[in-house]
This record gives sequence, C-alpha cells and structure tokens, in this order.
Amino acid sequence: MPSDVPSDRDEILQAVSSAVLAVTRHLSVREVLQVIVRSAQRLLDARYAALGVPDDDGSFAEFVAEGLTDKQWDAIGPLPRQHGMLGAMLREGAPVRLPDLRKDERFEWWPKAHPVMKDFLGVPIRDGDRVLGIIFLANKRRGGGFTEADQELLTLFAAHAAIALTNARLYEHSRELAMLEERNRMARELHDAVSQKLFSLRLSAQAAGALLDKDTGKAAAELDRVQRLAGEAISELRAVIVELRPAELDRHGLTETLRKHVRLLDRLHPPLVAFECGELPALAPETEVAVLRVAQEALHNALRHSGAANVRMRLAYEDGRLVLGVHDDGKGFDPADPQRGLGLVSMRDRAESVGGVMTVASAPGEGTTVRMEVSA
Repeated sequence: MPSDVPSDRDEILQAVSSAVLAVTRHLSVREVLQVIVRSAQRLLDARYAALGVPDDDGSFAEFVAEGLTDKQWDAIGPLPRQHGMLGAMLREGAPVRLPDLRKDERFEWWPKAHPVMKDFLGVPIRDGDRVLGIIFLANKRRGGGFTEADQELLTLFAAHAAIALTNARLYEHSRELAMLEERNRMARELHDAVSQKLFSLRLSAQAAGALLDKDTGKAAAELDRVQRLAGEAISELRAVIVELRPAELDRHGLTETLRKHVRLLDRLHPPLVAFECGELPALAPETEVAVLRVAQEALHNALRHSGAANVRMRLAYEDGRLVLGVHDDGKGFDPADPQRGLGLVSMRDRAESVGGVMTVASAPGEGTTVRMEVSA
C-alpha cells in the first residue's frame, strides 16, 4: 500500500468515530447511515456516495446518498430495486471496483434523471455472513479512478460501519420497545379516564331525553351535565394525545422527519417549500416533539394563509440553542389581530412547555417569520 496509508487510517478512525458517536448521541438509524456515507465520501474523495440497506421485498428499506440535491432526488423517483449492480453485490457479497460501471455486464440502466457515473467502488457492509447493506462510491474527484488501496480502505471502513449500524439498530429497537410500553400505558389511561366519562355522558343524555316531555327543568340540568362531561372528556383526550410521541420521530429522527414533511408539502402546494438544516446535537424527546409541532403549524399557516411564492424552513444549532425558523414572502399580517391569535398561542405554548421561546415577526405586505429557540 502507498506511503500515505497511515494518514488514511487516521482519517478512517476519525470517520468511524463520527459514526459511533452518532449512535451514542441517540440518533436514528438513518442519521447514522448519513454519517457513514458522508465519512466515506470525504475519506475517498468521491463525487457521489450512497448506502443501501435491503428489505425483504426486492427493494431497499433505507437508501441515503451524498452528491445529489433534493430536486435531483425528486426527479429520479422511487428508491432503486435490487437489480443490476446493486442486486449483484447483494447476491455475491464481494467488493466491486470498476473503471467504468456502464461497461460491466451486470449494469442494466438508470432512471432518466440519474447522474452519469463512471469509475465505481462498492463494498458490502457485513455482519458475519449477512450483508447489512452496500456502500458505494462513484467518480473519484482527483481522476484516475479508484485504486486497490482505496478498496482496502473502504473495506476496512465498512467493517467498522457494520458495528455502528448494528448498534444503532439495537438502540432503535430498544427505543421502539420503550415507546410501545409507553403507548400501552397511555391506552390504559385513555380507557380508564375518557371511557368512563363518555359512559356517564351517554347516561346523562338518555336521562335528558326521557325527562324532556315530563320535567324540562331536570332535563335542562342533565343537558348541562352532558356539556360539562363532554368538555372534560375532550380535555383529557387532548392531554393524552399531546403526550404521544409521533412514531416517525423514532423511525427517522427530527431532521429527516421534517425533511420528508417539507418534500411532501413542496409537491402538494404551489409555493416552493425549502428546508435547510445543519448538524444538531442530541435533543430531549419532548423537545423534538415540540419543535416538530411548531414547525408543522408554522408551515401550515404559511401555505394556507400567506399567499407566498416561497416558504423556507431552517433548523440550526447556534450558541447552545436550537433555532427553528419558518419564513414566507407572503402578504404578512398584524400579529396583534385577535383572529390570528389561536394558532400563535398554541405554538407559543408548545415552545414554552420545553423552556423555549417562540416569536413572530410580520407586517402587512412584508411576509412572516416564525422563530423558536430552545436550549439544547
């Protein structure tokens, strides 16, 4: 191997450390995959890098890539199937290094919007005899294609990545079990608290109906009781629902959940909806829920009321605080208008429930910016 291998090995240890730290920071499996892909791309100076985790239906359960924009991803379409070179690597479980991917007999086709890839290096991520996924690189920036030393380096990296990925899956599984236990507890609370009130409400409604023609005074009293019980049931139901942690946060993490949500809104609504996010620290579960709900409400308000051509959401970590910003270039409004108050109060309550602050900057004709800050 060339003389620069020791420095390369230093880089790989640092890259593996980043992937392992991603697990210890309690990030989702997908976020760990993204750390692995970015590390491999930087380590071997590749234009494109990707990692696919196969499912049992001939496709990929997870597929992350670097070197493509969100718009390119949307144009390419659905996740790849286990065909062509990717399928061959899953079946064979061996590294592949090619000067031109397109000339290999295992190559089949790309979607129309897929970028052209030439030199190729792919390595399986293995746990014993089991292939957990494939990490592959294309188009080495420095030219000349990938070398044998590159292949050995990526193989070494893949062996450590397998440990990080396995640990991430174990951690995520433990979180899912804990979440299931918590949901079962809440279901019992829901049954005990709300169902009893609904039963009482039904009896009171039946009593009011029976008394309506005989004693209107007593019927009115029963109807008042119905109204009170209904209000209490709604309040308790809302309290239980608010406690429920959205399942997508446990599957994908906050960043990816918001990115998926923005992509969906961008397809469904005329305005251009964009998302920008930097590196984030580990967040408390209740903080993630609060940020997600404030972001969803702010996006909904912008798309429904602002008449904007562009809506931009930004999530960043600045000076020890998580900062969420949702900005639109729409018609704006007067924040003091009482007709606008309910949604803003709800978002402000969400932020304050986790020790954060939510502010709104807007004026007629000047667009709107919703900003939430919370310690992280």
